[in-house]
Amino acid sequence: MFLLLPFDSLIVNLLGISLTVLFTLLLVFIIVPAVFGVSFGIRKLYMKTLLKIFAWATLRMERGAKEKNHQLYKPYTNGIIAKDPTSLEEEIKEIRRSGSNKALDKTPEFELSDIFYFCRKGMETIMDDEVTKRFSAEELESWNLLSRTNYNFQYISLRLTILWGLGVLIRYCFLLPLRIALAFTGISLLVAGTTVVGYLPSGRFKEFLSKHVHLMCYRICVRALTAIITYHNRKNRPRNGGICVANHTSPIDVIILASDGYYAMVGQVHGGLMGVIQRAMVKACPHVWFERSEVKDRHLVAKRLTEHVQDKSKLPILIFPEGTCINNTSVMMFKKGSFEIGATVYPVAIKYDPQFGDAFWNSSKYGMVTYLLRMMTSWAIVCSVWYLPPMTREKEEDAVQFANRVKSAIARQGGLVDLLWDGGLKREKVKDTFKEEQQKLYSKMIVGNHEDRSRS
Repeated sequence: MFLLLPFDSLIVNLLGISLTVLFTLLLVFIIVPAVFGVSFGIRKLYMKTLLKIFAWATLRMERGAKEKNHQLYKPYTNGIIAKDPTSLEEEIKEIRRSGSNKALDKTPEFELSDIFYFCRKGMETIMDDEVTKRFSAEELESWNLLSRTNYNFQYISLRLTILWGLGVLIRYCFLLPLRIALAFTGISLLVAGTTVVGYLPSGRFKEFLSKHVHLMCYRICVRALTAIITYHNRKNRPRNGGICVANHTSPIDVIILASDGYYAMVGQVHGGLMGVIQRAMVKACPHVWFERSEVKDRHLVAKRLTEHVQDKSKLPILIFPEGTCINNTSVMMFKKGSFEIGATVYPVAIKYDPQFGDAFWNSSKYGMVTYLLRMMTSWAIVCSVWYLPPMTREKEEDAVQFANRVKSAIARQGGLVDLLWDGGLKREKVKDTFKEEQQKLYSKMIVGNHEDRSRS
């Protein structure tokens, strides 16, 4: 037996009291509110305080740069090149008009000046293409005391440096351990709770317990990110037998939506910790998991999804049809698969506020562990979620047209740019069909002009 000295005994007692107080605070202010889905407003007060600090830090940085004659970097939110939304034919006609005194109806089918249009478009794309910049973090005009979010980060003044250092201590020495503890608690409860619920006989009681176990655990995980979420139009929340589709910025999109609704997840079977979570979840809820060999079989995937949505007692499926993470400034092409099965689609728009922390996952630059560390050392994750009215496929509409209509509605509601490009361009080269499309447009214009003259 080891005998503790009075000083050692005092340290142990203080440590025990500190842990007890910490656990009690976590239980009262985080875990219990997560169980009942209520909030004390502490996170919103925290957000308002941060906004005031960020505003002061930005003004101080601009003033200090002005005093030292430093040029501040200002991001180009609308791109560095002004582009007019005109068609290929209109622009080529304008080039011909400016370079020739001939009337447009007497111009030949091809003019050497047409080359300048394609040269200019090529240079614009190299300098400021609208696709590549969707795969990098959104730039901020103000500073949020994170050195990774602003190119102007440098020594300005002692007060600003002390404030930044204090922020580092708070984020890494207080918020990070607290968030890791909450994430561990949420995941542990999810695995344990769904495993226990899985042994219950099927029925309403099992469904009730499964729903509330999922909601409670996801809400704890949301608090592990200090996520401040505003949900709009909850009357339009997805219902059983439907498909919920949303724009995709981050893996935490799932947690954001699942903390306010009960969904069946769709995904590939994984190993390790993720595999343990998946196996526990599927015992309590009919999630749709695919083996690695099944994912590439489109017909099998469509069949499994169709069987799920045809059963109106089953939960709505949560799908991100972009297939990759985009930086929350735009919505890119939706894969048509989930729009072919004939189910009611419930669109959801998610818009993050990058002032407090950038939720975008650049998977080509950061691994999952590094990404989660960046999330947990950010100030907070602030976002708005809009539930849009349900949409169904019209009679004369194919799956692609339906997908584009849903995508446009999400982009319009979330204030995002609606792009037709495929998000797969993050890792793949541009397909030849995109190049051929421009060639076809030009040749159609030339051939069309020739045919018009022949008729006349």
